[in-house]
Amino acid sequence: LIFIMHLQEFVTVLVRDPRTQKEDSWHSYVDYEIFIHTNSMCFTRKTSCVRRRFREFVWLRQRLQSNAVLIQLPELPSKTLFFNMNNPHHVDHRRQGLQEFLEKILQDALLLSDSRLHLFLQTQLSPEDMEACVSGQTKYSVADAIHKFASLNRRFPIEDEERKKGKNDADSDSESSSSRLGLSDDSISCGCKASPASEES
Repeated sequence: LIFIMHLQEFVTVLVRDPRTQKEDSWHSYVDYEIFIHTNSMCFTRKTSCVRRRFREFVWLRQRLQSNAVLIQLPELPSKTLFFNMNNPHHVDHRRQGLQEFLEKILQDALLLSDSRLHLFLQTQLSPEDMEACVSGQTKYSVADAIHKFASLNRRFPIEDEERKKGKNDADSDSESSSSRLGLSDDSISCGCKASPASEES
């Protein structure tokens, strides 16, 4: 029985740690950390941690739906005019909805085969860069992008003290190589800041 349990595949996804990010002097938005832990053969990395905002989830759902027209995708939490990023209840309600959305997505084998989903969950690439990568317009493959992000993400799962200690080393050698993936050094830690973006929260 124990042996059989070891063979069972699992994917754990957590949407957590909502943070308000300042876009400019007038605009802010909330992003969320997506933590993945899995033993599934579908995933290039078994553990990963990225930050995404609501409108990136909207983009993901639209792309997945266009590639899997026969599947009825789960809904995202509704985008409401009354959403207030300063209201902890609103933010947590959206966080729960985003987690439920990903949990359902990750149970579908067809959706799991979509490269966009893996780039969304395991890199900090923007939607534009994800599209370019999936359509073969980049010098790097999907697997390259995920491996590169993981190698730059060297502060995970190290705790804060060691994270600060190693910051100078990471800055000096990762900047030039990360630029080709559209990854800034700021976007790579587990408590990673979001990639720069605009518009909707």
